[in-house]
Amino acid sequence: MILIVDDIPANIIALKKILELHNLQADTAESGEEALKKILKINYTLIILDVQMPGMDGFEVAEILAGSNRTKDIPVIFLSAVNKQKKFISKGYETGGVDYITKPVDPDLLILKVKTFLKLAEQQNELKAIRDMLSKEIEIRKEAQDNLEVKVAERTSELMAKNEELELRNHELQQFAWAVSHDLKEPVRKMELFINIIKDKYLVDDEKARDYIKRAVGSAQRMSKLITDLLDYSRLSSGADAVEADLNLIIQEVVTDFDYIIEDKNARVTISSLPVIKGIPSQLRQVFQNLIGNSLKFTNEGVAPQIDIDYERLAEKDFESRPDEQGQFCKITVTDNGIGFDEKYLDKIFVIFQGLNDRKEYEGTGIGLAIAKKIIEKHNGIITAKSSPGNGASFMMILPV
Repeated sequence: MILIVDDIPANIIALKKILELHNLQADTAESGEEALKKILKINYTLIILDVQMPGMDGFEVAEILAGSNRTKDIPVIFLSAVNKQKKFISKGYETGGVDYITKPVDPDLLILKVKTFLKLAEQQNELKAIRDMLSKEIEIRKEAQDNLEVKVAERTSELMAKNEELELRNHELQQFAWAVSHDLKEPVRKMELFINIIKDKYLVDDEKARDYIKRAVGSAQRMSKLITDLLDYSRLSSGADAVEADLNLIIQEVVTDFDYIIEDKNARVTISSLPVIKGIPSQLRQVFQNLIGNSLKFTNEGVAPQIDIDYERLAEKDFESRPDEQGQFCKITVTDNGIGFDEKYLDKIFVIFQGLNDRKEYEGTGIGLAIAKKIIEKHNGIITAKSSPGNGASFMMILPV
């Protein structure tokens, strides 16, 4: 069964007709929320997912699916009529998509790709069935050996059942968290909208009232950012597969995202040649996004930001370890010339909600560095920092190569 997700009924009808002409059965959903509810109840072999949808967009749906062991192997084909730029296509693959097709859709190409991914899914299911059959054969032989092995097998089976139950519960909780986040963000967005309407329509000549309105909008925006950051932090507990991650590409993408700020502040970013390591690219991207973003945010007045990203190999996972070109660990340092901080607060900066700076002057939720620390630790690494007030900061990470 194929699931088509699109908020425009006409698009759904057209896609469903194309599939039915080739004897391919399809189910439909008109929103990301409806799709997740159906996926919880029905096992789909392929999902055709529209990117641009109100509420929960296609990328958010794919991230939820990729974060659960129950759904991470379902192939997702993204469709988009608007987001055709390279960064959106890259994001599609990062969030778990197997393909990214731009509209208008070529029916022949779509069917060719759909059949290819269905065939791959079928082969994977056959391999899984063989693997399961072999596992059962091994269990039978083990049971014949002695009573102790029988008890071990029984206990293993119980634990697997418990694990599957926990995974299902975790999947349901993730869906609940995303649904709640959407419900929380929606009234905040409406508050911003209506407050801005009041400001522009009824308070044109009242500067004091407009100032109050500006503060209210700022509070609403901080609330929305806080909800997003909290969800990012909580989602780090879900599993994901590590792959070969090129840190050069990851950091270059982050720097590209900050282009407008770098240009506005006349900032300079220098990057050493970095290694390829085993990791989760989307999470590593978050680490550097937080560190580089902080370097661009916490700057000395009248001083152009200078950010240097350096790398060296180490013999051991220790900040005092000697350099070793053949070492099994890499040390990456992000250094800036910003406002810095007092090192007596070093333990505090990596704790959630423990920002050190005045929120009126520097916007933020106090979660970014906590997220970075949690990601580095999930990658079997360590992170620390060196700084002094007014003299910039250096954030150092050690990761297995």
